[in-house]
Amino acid sequence: MIAEIGHFALILAFAVSIYQTVVPMVGASRDWQGWMTSANPAALAQFLLCGLSFAALTVAFVTSDFSLKLVYENSHTAKPMIYKISGVWGNHEGSMLLWVLILALFGAAAAVFGDNLPPRLRARVLSVQAAIGAAFYAFIIFTSNPFLRLGNPPFDGRDLNPLLQDPGLAFHPPFLYLGYVGLSMAFSFAVAALIEGRVDAAWARWVRPWTLAAWMFLTVGIALGSWWAYYELGWGGFWFWDPVENASFMPWLLAAALLHSAIVVEKREALKSWTILLAIMAFGFSLIGTFIVRSGVITSVHSFASDPERGLFILAILLAFVGGALTLYAARASEMTAKGVFAPVSREGALVLNNVLLAVSAFVVFIGTMWPLFAEMMWDRKLSVGAPFFNKAFTPFMIALALVLPIGSLVPWKRAKFLRALRPLRAALIFTVATMLLVFAVSTGRSAIAVIGAGLGAWLVAGAVAELWHRTGSSGLSRLFRLPRADWGKAVAHAGLGVTFIGVGLLTAWQSEDIRVAHIGDSFEVSGYTITLQSVDEVRGPNYYSTMAAMKISRDGREIAVLNPEKRVYPVQAMPTTEAAIDGGFLRDVYVVIGDAQPDGGWAVRTYIKPFANWIWLGSILMALGGLISLSDRRYRVAAGARQKKIATVPAQ
Repeated sequence: MIAEIGHFALILAFAVSIYQTVVPMVGASRDWQGWMTSANPAALAQFLLCGLSFAALTVAFVTSDFSLKLVYENSHTAKPMIYKISGVWGNHEGSMLLWVLILALFGAAAAVFGDNLPPRLRARVLSVQAAIGAAFYAFIIFTSNPFLRLGNPPFDGRDLNPLLQDPGLAFHPPFLYLGYVGLSMAFSFAVAALIEGRVDAAWARWVRPWTLAAWMFLTVGIALGSWWAYYELGWGGFWFWDPVENASFMPWLLAAALLHSAIVVEKREALKSWTILLAIMAFGFSLIGTFIVRSGVITSVHSFASDPERGLFILAILLAFVGGALTLYAARASEMTAKGVFAPVSREGALVLNNVLLAVSAFVVFIGTMWPLFAEMMWDRKLSVGAPFFNKAFTPFMIALALVLPIGSLVPWKRAKFLRALRPLRAALIFTVATMLLVFAVSTGRSAIAVIGAGLGAWLVAGAVAELWHRTGSSGLSRLFRLPRADWGKAVAHAGLGVTFIGVGLLTAWQSEDIRVAHIGDSFEVSGYTITLQSVDEVRGPNYYSTMAAMKISRDGREIAVLNPEKRVYPVQAMPTTEAAIDGGFLRDVYVVIGDAQPDGGWAVRTYIKPFANWIWLGSILMALGGLISLSDRRYRVAAGARQKKIATVPAQ
């Protein structure tokens, strides 16, 4: 009965979304106040109905209701409770229900917190948001219904994919979807602005907090996925340039560009057309990511489905919304004239360069990700684009971006003298050079990646500190803590990017790897650490069997830790997984993996010493924290004073 209630609520949410799409849009075009205001209760009703549907599916998973086909295929009675809950979205149908729930959540948030928006713009934003929802409700109901029943319910289920039975993967999808779907708000604002004919400083201020929230969630989601890949897959890497990894990275890059571009619209009323285009493309790439994950056109360990018919439905949604928005953009773009004039050497010029670097880097990732598909379609050739291409093609743009960010944050608006703009960065430059010399001194004979990565990271961190100090003027510390939160948030986010640069550079250049066959009682040396294989035992978990090793880590005769790497087998799906054991530290990780038993009685053992590995995720946390600090600034939560600015560049409809 609960499942039927959830199914009925989903259909009602679909109906409400159609109402919310049509009525407020018509009301806005006719200036009918009642029709426009009906968007607010409709958005709230849609969210509550979708939430009820999601809650019903969650109850089915928690209670192991195997009469539902989805529960049978993705759960098991012996599975721990956390994975019964995460199993709700650990599959195609449930994850799409989470997708539309988050979409409805953002629409409801706009209805509740959008009192400062002009009524017509608010109605159109909620209408566009509902139109996206209606398309995905139709997709779920007609092709991916999570509430299908089985005629003869089995006694137990097939279990969740063992790779997804992990805390990192339990929280990774919700954060990723909050970012993916959150960009729909920027898209809705862009389309509504094009329809209404208003793209101005007020619009930029309204769209920025939604974009910032989506970017922040996407940062956390990508970081969680990277962290999971690092410790769960047992290969010791943090980024593989997998198609699905790239699918989340591309909208992250474009959202970062949109955030910076909106600043120019807000402060100088320039780059209006470009900012609208970025808002459309950022969400467009989120839809491309959804298509990649669920169509089966590209194989990945992260894929949810491999059904071409579902892929075609998502492709149709992608073409309808992005194609329609781009058509509207083409009709309106020439009328969105920029009022601000600026010299190449200026804050605006630096932000334009920032946008070019981010957009081109996203395009490079897109080409590398989709080229195998294009090659197979056009020339019937099987090609593979791996990490070497991405590292060589993508890295130069990130190096240039890191060099530009501190300078661009300090140059004045409109026009500037380049050498004068560098003066506040003299201490940062000295610190950067000193860092590079120090890293060079301790890495003689190794890769230059360590020197470059550490130098760029130091430049970003020191540049962020220099910017904060420069903004205090002659007031010193007394003004430092009175700076707007947005200034602090930007500095923390830029410093976080620098910390990630340091982590990537030093880890890539300095990590050590040892692969060998070890017998119980054997000891061996890896980069100054002594590893001893003490024992290997068979252990039973709640829904798996495990081969667990005990490996003592010591240095200079002192025991540091005893690690327990595992090789698990989940009998229901007959699937093995690798559970690496890590002794984490601020400056290094000792990472060990136990492999298969060997004919001579030994065990395959892999050991990695990974310097500064945790700095990669520390930087991600700092970037997300910077976004949260900025989001808490009242100027970005409400368009304070922005509505008083009367700047209409396109005739209203």
